[in-house]
Amino acid sequence: MQERVCKARHKFRKENNVERYSGWLHLILTLIVTLSIMGVCAVMLGNVSALEWLTIPVVFLYANLSEYLGHKGPMHHKTRFLGLIFKRHTLEHHTFFTQDETTIDSAKDFKAIMFPPIMLVFFFGCFALPVAILIYYFISQNVALLFVFMATFYFLNYELLHLAYHLEPDSLIGRLPFMKVLRRHHTLHHDQRLMGRYNFNISYPVFDFVFGTIYQEPKN
Repeated sequence: MQERVCKARHKFRKENNVERYSGWLHLILTLIVTLSIMGVCAVMLGNVSALEWLTIPVVFLYANLSEYLGHKGPMHHKTRFLGLIFKRHTLEHHTFFTQDETTIDSAKDFKAIMFPPIMLVFFFGCFALPVAILIYYFISQNVALLFVFMATFYFLNYELLHLAYHLEPDSLIGRLPFMKVLRRHHTLHHDQRLMGRYNFNISYPVFDFVFGTIYQEPKN
């Protein structure tokens, strides 16, 4: 492993008290909370119309665009009120993982990948719930429930895919047919020369394609 990556990982682990952190507990907590929210939404649905089902693709595209803009913006450009996000992503995540050193050493390194648990509270309480309340009053209960379901699903999907990209490529998850393509898309983003310009979608590169920010590797 490159010396600079070793130093970056040692610094991150020391500053973030990784010894007292459980990556598996973090993952389990994320699964329990997100799946519980999705389960409640699914149970409360009733007599969903064909038009209301369109909420699913609409929210997926909205979430994918939000992922793209959030990553391209505050995650890679320091702003006045979101400086912590820039520090966490560009200064820590992108030095912990580089194009040549993409995999974790142990489950304790989940901390360098996954959002802190408090983000679940922020995401649901400050984003999903208020929007859902507005949708409930102005559109319908089913659309509000589908919005929360899909927004929560996308959050969980994002976390699991991002985690998978930083596992060993020959692991059970790494060998999944679609994972090689998505992992390569993300790995190229970790190239220091490319990270500020290309491959901003972390899950599915829909808006990288739309905005022309997919990096095309030179042909041999």
